[in-house]
Amino acid sequence: MKLLLAEDDAMLADALTTQLGGAGFVVEHAPNGAVAEYLLGKNNFDIAVLDIGLPMMDGLAVLQQVRQSQPSLPVLLLTARDALADRVAGLQAGADDYVTKPFDFPELLARLQALLRRTQAQAGAAQFGRLSLDAVSRRALVGGEPMELSGREWTLLELLVTQRDKVVTKESITQAWGADGGEVGGGNSIEVYIHRLRRKLEDAGLVIRTVRGLGYLMEAEG
Repeated sequence: MKLLLAEDDAMLADALTTQLGGAGFVVEHAPNGAVAEYLLGKNNFDIAVLDIGLPMMDGLAVLQQVRQSQPSLPVLLLTARDALADRVAGLQAGADDYVTKPFDFPELLARLQALLRRTQAQAGAAQFGRLSLDAVSRRALVGGEPMELSGREWTLLELLVTQRDKVVTKESITQAWGADGGEVGGGNSIEVYIHRLRRKLEDAGLVIRTVRGLGYLMEAEG
């Protein structure tokens, strides 16, 4: 699981990075809100931990930006503010949970794991056109009939479906393939797999459009 940690306290950030890494997370650290916003826009994270009191751009502002482009990303807020109004403001801004400083690491880890379980359960099955996608079992069906997909085809299809109606760049595709542990191919390799998926989705009521110079867009056939 890839996690963004936005925390300006260097000692706390180092400690959390080590502890979270030991718990199985791949952690990327942002020391301020501007870097956090940049990393969230550039990379695909499974979960984010945002300190509210970040310099340059506070955690609530980062969260509001994230919710415009990644509404389903689970986000946990860290805050030294224990007033009810501050906690409510964080939840209203789109946070999924919060932890008040000081905290014990086992509590933070338990809350992160609970958020991930909830998100995975919600995203486990998706329907788009006549295509059904089960992320847990990594199976896809068109009209109830299973699709034969290689590992790389599955990763590409899942990315296009989860980002449906949005342009998916070639960089995002190669990053997804790399995160899945496979070899990362070049542009021609991507085009080959896009062509294969197009043929397999002919009866799904979906099309994968090429957006010249940008990437690919999956949308309902109209």
